[in-house]
This record gives sequence, structure tokens and C-alpha cells, in this order.
Amino acid sequence: MLIQYYGQSCFKITSKPGGRATDDVILFFDPFGKDLGIRPPQGQADVIFVSHAHHDHNNTEALKGEPVIIDTPGEYAVKGVNVVGIDSFHDMEEGVTRGRSTIFIIEVEDLKVCHLGDLGSELTGKQLEEIDGVDILFIPVGGNYTIDGKKATELIRKIEPAIIVPMHYKVEGSTADIDDLQKFCNEMGNCPSEKTSKLNIKKKDLEGKSMEVIIMDHIV
Repeated sequence: MLIQYYGQSCFKITSKPGGRATDDVILFFDPFGKDLGIRPPQGQADVIFVSHAHHDHNNTEALKGEPVIIDTPGEYAVKGVNVVGIDSFHDMEEGVTRGRSTIFIIEVEDLKVCHLGDLGSELTGKQLEEIDGVDILFIPVGGNYTIDGKKATELIRKIEPAIIVPMHYKVEGSTADIDDLQKFCNEMGNCPSEKTSKLNIKKKDLEGKSMEVIIMDHIV
């Protein structure tokens, strides 16, 4: 599985689901538009996950091909990938201010990956149960529109993923009114000094890993 980061909450995952299929399956999460000030995602897509309908998360037109778009909670099997979408709140007022957001859990290549979308609230016990056992967690940390670095750290310690990839924080060039990584890294205490441009990972690579933070350099 190859993971690349475009900034904000947008990731590209290139995977080989296995079985009879030998072609790569290309997945995108939360593509954004040009008005964010950083380079939008581009290229072919097989599946696009949209956590919610805000402009910095739902620019599906940026991507080519005839992708399957998944933008609601539920259970799906698409292109050899098993998906669970979990309803969540975009704020601390049960959606009153910013509405709802979908958490996506995908299982592919024997890896369980969770993208928390624009989570803005605590998770319930039931939600935590569904996320339990996740290998790679994409978690918002920038505050203002989502949970902040402190809340993210508290949540990570409940979930205990093997690998944590922070997202939805201020990157160079972005116009988003959110925190940079510093608050989150101060809370976590184990952020690496080097950024990773591409994360190529297999299940066996996770042996012995617990709550390891990986900071991804966004594509420019």
C-alpha cells in the first residue's frame, strides 16, 4: 500500500486488493479545490471518499476516470476493498454548527485504515468499538473546525493504532484558519523531526509498532 498526502484531509492510497485482481486500485479521501491555496489532487481515481460536503473536502471533479463516490455512512465492498462509513459530528454541539461528517474505515491488503474526516466531537463507545484494531489512523489535529491537538492526542490513546498520520493542520501556502502541527506534537511528544514524502507499507511492517507518528510532506 502506497500512501501520499496532498494536504488538508486529502490522501491518495494506491493498493493491490489481491485475489484475482492484479491492477492497482486508487483511492482518494477528501479532495479539495484551488481556493485552499495549495495544489489540489489530480490523476485517475477508482474510489473517492467524501467525509462531508464542504468545499475543502468534496472536489471530486478534480479527479479523472469514472470513480465510485462514497459520501454517506454504511457498509460497502468496492474494487476489492471493504468499507465501513460511520456517522459522526463535525462539532461539539451534535452537528448544530457544522453538521455531520463520515468516518471511513477501509480494509485492504490485510490492513485496517481509518480516516476520521472532520471529526469535531468525542467518539462514543460504539464508534470506538468499530474503530478498534485499526492499523493506520488519519486524524485531524488543527482545531477550529475539528478536534485540536490535545483532543486528538486523547483520542489516539483510546484507539492505540500502530501508526498515526495527522491531517487537517496548517501547511505552507494553505489559507485554512487552523493550527499547525506544533500543538499536536507538543501533546504527543513523539513526532519525528523528518517528514515522509511517500509511505509504502505492508502488514508485516507494523510488527512491534504502537502509536508511531508519521508526518507526511504534502505534494506541491
